[in-house]
Amino acid sequence: MKFILATKNKGKALELRSILKEHEIMTMTEAGYNEEIEENGTTFEENALIKARFLANKSALPCIADDSGLEVTALDMRPGIYSARYEATDERRIKKLLSELKGVSDRSARFVSAAALCFPDGREFVCRGEVYGNITKEPRGTGGFGYDPVFESVESSKTFGEMTDKEKNEISHRRRAFEKLKNIIAKI
Repeated sequence: MKFILATKNKGKALELRSILKEHEIMTMTEAGYNEEIEENGTTFEENALIKARFLANKSALPCIADDSGLEVTALDMRPGIYSARYEATDERRIKKLLSELKGVSDRSARFVSAAALCFPDGREFVCRGEVYGNITKEPRGTGGFGYDPVFESVESSKTFGEMTDKEKNEISHRRRAFEKLKNIIAKI
């Protein structure tokens, strides 16, 4: 099946292509769409559906999108849906997060991903994936993107930034959400 992926993020596109490798995935830029899609939902699921719906209504192809972010227990689940907009760059986002957690003993957190699939005929599906871990006191590793260097999964002694792409993709929140979506696609 052929899909348009509602992202311009090359790291995210690479990760999703490895998960949905039996399907043809085009980013919205590759499909000729360069509009900014306003994410004004209040949940990861709403934002994923907003993006997938937008492209499904503009194209003749099914569209997939995800909204994902980091929820930190001690920060009342912030940055949450604002994870990418918490600061201007990954480096500044990490610096702000670590500053807010200075002296905090409960560093538990989870990465959340909501994966949405919308068809031009109006059918919609959304799935959620989560991975639990803790925020480290300092960045470790240079792999991945976003908060990866400070998120240590409970399933590994490594941060996502220290893992290979293969290691991260085996347990990531995005993989978990898109594996569920992949099972729905297989039944369509």
